Amino acid sequence: MDLEVVTSADRPDLEEEAAAAFRQRWPEFIFHDPTPPRYMGRVHEYFREYDVLLLADGRVAAGGWGVLIAWDRTPEGLPEGYDAALVRAVEDHEAGRTPTTLSFMAAAVHPDHDKRGLAARVLDALTERAARAGVTHVIAPIRPTRKQHHPEVPMQEYASWVRDDGLSVDPWIRTHQRMGATILRPAPDSMVIPGSVAEWEAWSGMRFPASGDYAVPEALNLLHVDLEHDTAVYREENLWVQHR
Repeated sequence: MDLEVVTSADRPDLEEEAAAAFRQRWPEFIFHDPTPPRYMGRVHEYFREYDVLLLADGRVAAGGWGVLIAWDRTPEGLPEGYDAALVRAVEDHEAGRTPTTLSFMAAAVHPDHDKRGLAARVLDALTERAARAGVTHVIAPIRPTRKQHHPEVPMQEYASWVRDDGLSVDPWIRTHQRMGATILRPAPDSMVIPGSVAEWEAWSGMRFPASGDYAVPEALNLLHVDLEHDTAVYREENLWVQHR
């Protein structure tokens, strides 16, 4: 398949098409994380060359984006997770710190192009751009796709589950492993999404009749509901990996 790589800045006319294609790839509650709205405007301004689309016959087939951060190459020096990587990228840029590392933040494939290896092609395109800019390290706070079936299991344990061939049982972790990535550590509180009970009922399509912890469709961890205080808080644990 012949693919054209463009940036979202190059083709703003494709914004609505890309949003419509990719939004269905994530659960509704992901779009209510309060951190990204405070930083995404500056992310788009500072890192516009790391927001790419793959076009097949002029239509959006896949896309992804990343940010640049200064990282000391230690697991302890990693941001807490997805939210913290956004914050660090913006703060590093505004403080004039020299970036050393590209962090993949998201990649998605149009449903019409599933199972064609396009997610890896997106990550390769982002890596090539970082390499041309002299950035030597690549990391990602990934969201393993099948962790949602085991929300009660800590990420450290889930990440240790492997098939007979030694690769992860999780297809998204395997995609990164096949590109040469290794697991660094879990990313606790990678996203923290608070809301009222009514908001979370709307986002999840569930009812919460009592206080406690609930397994929500497509959530990697349990949602904690407190009816007395009318709060529901979701703390998602992701997994940091490092590419070659």
